[in-house]
Amino acid sequence: MRILWVKMGGLWPATTGGRVRSLNTISELARGHQVTVITTHGQGDDPDGLQQQLAHCERVVSVPYAVPKRGSASFGAAVARSWFSHYPVDLWKWRVRAVRREVEQALASGDVDLCVADFLFAAANVPRGDVPVLLFEHNVEYLIWQRLANLETTSWKRALFEMEWRKVRACEAEACRNASLTIAVSDDDRDRLAEMSAGSRVVSIPTGVNTQYFTPRPDAEVPAHLVFSGSMDWHPNEDAVCYFVDTILPRVRAEFPSASFTIIGRNPGARVRELATQPGVHVTGTVDDVRPSIAQGSVYVVPLRAGSGTRIKIFEALAMGKAVVSTTVGAEGLALESGRHFLAADTPHDFAHAVIRLLRDPVRRQALGDAGRALVEANYSWTTVARQFEARCEEVVAEHAYPGREAIRGLDLSRAGSPRHRGARVVAGEQPAVGWSHHHS
Repeated sequence: MRILWVKMGGLWPATTGGRVRSLNTISELARGHQVTVITTHGQGDDPDGLQQQLAHCERVVSVPYAVPKRGSASFGAAVARSWFSHYPVDLWKWRVRAVRREVEQALASGDVDLCVADFLFAAANVPRGDVPVLLFEHNVEYLIWQRLANLETTSWKRALFEMEWRKVRACEAEACRNASLTIAVSDDDRDRLAEMSAGSRVVSIPTGVNTQYFTPRPDAEVPAHLVFSGSMDWHPNEDAVCYFVDTILPRVRAEFPSASFTIIGRNPGARVRELATQPGVHVTGTVDDVRPSIAQGSVYVVPLRAGSGTRIKIFEALAMGKAVVSTTVGAEGLALESGRHFLAADTPHDFAHAVIRLLRDPVRRQALGDAGRALVEANYSWTTVARQFEARCEEVVAEHAYPGREAIRGLDLSRAGSPRHRGARVVAGEQPAVGWSHHHS
């Protein structure tokens, strides 16, 4: 197959769960198919990693683009403009003319069998045409904003969040209906997307993890040490760690005065950095490798109250043999059994109690960690997950080539209509883009 992969917001370094998922999927697909990637890069991204990370791709184009940040004048302008359109601001700010031109040129060349719109944000830059589009939904985007609205106590902010999630839902439903197929990352998300976009085709493929990279390091564990990892410029993660420090950690420290908490993740804002002034709290900021910090944890915590999709961070912690305590939202969509692979807790009291129980019981911590490691090792390697993604791509291409034959399955289109693989190269005049993950925070 000749696949055009469109992803907004960069790909390297792999400092977010979405980047990790996309890069591993692209890397596996490029082993047997011609993959062209069009993406963007901003401050802190490393486009020079292209040759090493996506060396097997046919072509990679990375467009420089600085997405408007909350509090900036450009973000205010994006908010104002989005009010007069059907786009929510979260999509408006990712409409990039240079990306759309690159996509249009690629599609017009006739050398594309399938276009993958990676995240809803990419769909706004992919025109409708003769090439089938597969929408890769890492989250149910509207649900994130809806949950944030429900948590907001300031009336005017809540009103803005309410308007945002309703506009996101309308655009998300439209994107699902326009796509030949939508891939969700959990059965829960699949059902939500199918329900809101009548007539669309939605399937689910699980999240993967690199079990050879993320491995147990039991000798590194620090007593009564708690850890969380995630991109700190994502609002649900910011809310989670603030909620934990304000309402859960004090209860834990009442029983374990020496208990400490490390927040691992890129781009912490002022609100998160301020948490480091609290007793026992450490904020790392961006790190090159999250594994040493995760390895120090006695318990890995996921106190998320908002969000959607699935948390790669939990699979990485399990792959490292860590005992995990998570809210129901945090573990949503993952095939995990509470009490066997992790502990679920949704109130501050229950969450703190679960952490305290594990800190007191090293045998129980070890049992949870071993069960989690065994689960991801057996079922969630990236090779296994990417093969499912590949099969869905082949189905879409086959159904497009033979209209009305939706029952086609397993047709080998790995070379259909494709010239010989030519190796990776950078488009003249473009900054090189980026490649496959070895870490994220």
